[in-house]
Amino acid sequence: MTPQPLRIRLLNDYELVVMGLRTILEPFASRVEVVEADVRDTADRRVDLTLYDTFGRPPTGRDGVGEVVADPRSGAVAVYTWNMHETLVARALDSGCRGYLDKSLSAAELVGCLERICAGEIVTSPTRDRPAEETAVSKGAWPGQREGLSAREAEVIALITQGLTNPEIAGLSYITLNSLKSYIRSAYRKMGVERRSQAVRWGIEHGMLPAEAPRDS
Repeated sequence: MTPQPLRIRLLNDYELVVMGLRTILEPFASRVEVVEADVRDTADRRVDLTLYDTFGRPPTGRDGVGEVVADPRSGAVAVYTWNMHETLVARALDSGCRGYLDKSLSAAELVGCLERICAGEIVTSPTRDRPAEETAVSKGAWPGQREGLSAREAEVIALITQGLTNPEIAGLSYITLNSLKSYIRSAYRKMGVERRSQAVRWGIEHGMLPAEAPRDS
């Protein structure tokens, strides 16, 4: 008997990000079936696994992954991210996540990891050293991609557009202020802006706000 595909929920606040995830998984429809692919917490049926994309929602932020883990409809929860800082990995696993997966994984590798998680394993991508992390290519889609922003640059601009300060972004993302400023300078050049107010306006015009703005706790 042919095994039934895993029922997968994709979760992120940005429609473009969710659509990119769906596209990545489409060639593996016999192994994984996307049954929920909406922004925000809209799932109305139980799934085998929720793939939580952290774009615009760092795991230590206000709407953290712990809320997703606590939802019995979520099944196993795996974080999907470019940020493999060991502290973030540890916090996600401590919150009950069953996986912490790097966006530089190939589609086949990602599906294999999802299957292992649903089989009961705890799966984490190897922690890269900093130079490799800086140059790894993320998969999927994100706001600003068509304009040339990398996944890291786009997430920084998304957080700036949401109103976070540089120290807040650096703290949430576990990157140094120097690294953050490097991302900002590079992104600003590609965006054709010079000031933060211009970056915020650009971000609003290019889909950098989530489906629903973050709420104060």
